[in-house]
Amino acid sequence: MVIPGCPVRAQMRQDPEGLAVVAGDRRWTWAALDREVACVAGFLRAGKVCPGERVAVLAANHPSTVVLLFAVRRVGAALVPLNVRLAPTELRAQLDRVRPRVLLADADRLAVLPGAVPLEDWPDLATVPWRGDDSQASADWALLFTSGTTGQPKAARLSVGALDALARASATNLGPRPGDRWLCNLPLFHVGGLGTAIRCAHDGATLVLHPRFDAGAVVRTVREDGITHLSLVARTLEQCLDAGLGAGRLRGVLVGGGPVPPALVERARAAAIPVLLTYGLTEACSQVTTERPGQADGRTAGVPLPGLEVQIVGADGRSVPAGEEGTIAVRGPTLMRGYLDDDAATAEVLRDGWLRTGDVGQLDRAGRLTVLARRTDLILSGGENVYPAEVEAVLATHPAVAEVAVVGRPDPRWGQVPVAVVVPRQAAGSLDDLRPWARARLAAFKVPAEVVPATALPRTASGKVDRAAVQAAVTGPSGPCSFEKPRRAESAAGRREFK
Repeated sequence: MVIPGCPVRAQMRQDPEGLAVVAGDRRWTWAALDREVACVAGFLRAGKVCPGERVAVLAANHPSTVVLLFAVRRVGAALVPLNVRLAPTELRAQLDRVRPRVLLADADRLAVLPGAVPLEDWPDLATVPWRGDDSQASADWALLFTSGTTGQPKAARLSVGALDALARASATNLGPRPGDRWLCNLPLFHVGGLGTAIRCAHDGATLVLHPRFDAGAVVRTVREDGITHLSLVARTLEQCLDAGLGAGRLRGVLVGGGPVPPALVERARAAAIPVLLTYGLTEACSQVTTERPGQADGRTAGVPLPGLEVQIVGADGRSVPAGEEGTIAVRGPTLMRGYLDDDAATAEVLRDGWLRTGDVGQLDRAGRLTVLARRTDLILSGGENVYPAEVEAVLATHPAVAEVAVVGRPDPRWGQVPVAVVVPRQAAGSLDDLRPWARARLAAFKVPAEVVPATALPRTASGKVDRAAVQAAVTGPSGPCSFEKPRRAESAAGRREFK
């Protein structure tokens, strides 16, 4: 049952000795978690963190991040969980955007953020605990960075009311039961991980927190600890099946984050794994549609969660009939407030109460969603979003790069990997150092797996880069990077050429 108000405090009052969080050998009851949340809230208040201000944290999946999540809610502040895979320059740009009042980091990342408070060394936890609940439904509870469709990082403002509404909607769809245990190995800096922690607090479920994804650890925990639910992407589901995942007490394995091959779904269900396909995005607090237990067919991403609406919009902005393709639009109480300090980008995606996702899909007559393509040009690599425009902007600053286009290439391990097609500057030197150079400025998953020289980039009649032609050349039937045959002497040296 979802209880209004601060969910940790509500569960403490209802079931103080119930098990709230498990992280390795450590355990928190709801009473213990409430006490620690109150102490950290007192620490934040003592540090003059006021309602509307931000608290940033750089950490792997750490139980203190869960405590911090609910502590900031109590003081009316917003949590900014930072992606541990980002390069220092990327982190600094995000911090400049959000201007946090307090910055914390785990022990492994203190050197990355000089001046950060060690996450476990909360100063003076004897500070008077703060047991207030100042947050309003409209207040920001979390700011999560997402590049949207442009590749420029934006901070989505997720309110208390929106995240609470997602917990209610998910609970209604899945049907929580006493004794539910959610295994969370999704990063807490992603909306999926953050949403799992909030959902557990609302439902009174136990959050079993793993520091990172490890297929063997998942299999053991499901078998030995009575896990009822977990969330995976296609690649991690496959790894878990390879490691011998059994059904155990599982009642729902949510699988999303990109395309899920039908053969993989069939394999999971042959092992009695209750796969539920799902579709969501940060700007809607994670889930938008999810298959319902007992009604899953493994072919669609299910129906909208209770309280949410989905429509497919054509090029004219109007809703199209069932079976027709178009842009996926979402309406409901889980939508973000907008992008921080970016009214133009907000207005582009939030129109008349609807979130225009930029993703392409279709609805069947039963209202089930099929996602045909994620956001334009988006590359999904190992469950991470890689936005070509962001990578191109970094590569274009290299002195040897005249032009660049980044597209995705299928990869058996990661699903997709980015490939950069580069037109070098004449007499500007070699591109051999481009990947190491990019690695110093980008997260590892964004660094192109290959750099392909070209004499020119194909363009449309309007002068824009023809990404479809680049994509076709990189993934063409004659093999990777099947550009047209070179016709000039310089092409014979290894560059590719488009007509």
